[in-house]
Amino acid sequence: MKFLQTCGVLLATAIFAVGCSSSGRMKTHGSDIPDIGKYSDGPSVNYHAAGAGTQNGGTSPDEPNGLLSKRIIYFVYDSSEVQPEYLSVINNHANYLASNKAVSVILEGHADERGSPEYNVALGEQRARSVAKLMKLQGVADSQIQLVSYGEEKPAVTGHDENAWLQNRRVEITYPER
Repeated sequence: MKFLQTCGVLLATAIFAVGCSSSGRMKTHGSDIPDIGKYSDGPSVNYHAAGAGTQNGGTSPDEPNGLLSKRIIYFVYDSSEVQPEYLSVINNHANYLASNKAVSVILEGHADERGSPEYNVALGEQRARSVAKLMKLQGVADSQIQLVSYGEEKPAVTGHDENAWLQNRRVEITYPER
């Protein structure tokens, strides 16, 4: 059953990636887009290989080195498409939430400083919606997810170069105080 769920998420992601663009502008593919993987918060964890599946989803959001310790999804420029290397991070959180219906999550969308403030708020929201959509495909209820977009207002790092922009194009997964 988990195999079918995983295949469904991958298929949905592929369909979403082909059918959607955050701005209607053509995305640039090729060497001019840097590798965002080197700015991720560590290697992805394979939820199934890590022995998850216990009653609470295999871990707790409070464990500093647990499956839910990775909470940032990075995006390429002008895109709300979730990159494949972040699917396991989303799946880990979705499995936890689906197994713990009383727990909720806040998906905080962010953008880099390029673009108007209005555009960046909309892009941050679309990024958060992309993550939420993948979580819902794993059984997370609408009532468990809150979306917030900060646009360019809360940068992770300051700077006006590609390194800073890479780290500021993100969705942060946060769990409210219980």
